[in-house]
Amino acid sequence: MAIKKVWIEEGCIVCGLCEELCPGVFEVGDKAVVKDGAEFEKNEAGIKNATESCPVEIIKYEE
Repeated sequence: MAIKKVWIEEGCIVCGLCEELCPGVFEVGDKAVVKDGAEFEKNEAGIKNATESCPVEIIKYEE
């Protein structure tokens, strides 16, 4: 199934790992955000990797 939605819940520690693993979807500045217009389908493996690797487990996605 394709990923339709990605979000970051409260509690982010701004470690930058999500952006490192999937720069096409995540951007980290003062806080981590999902980029507007990010192509989830092209970055599915990166999104799943970032979700599984997040040290505070707050990256979520919906298929």
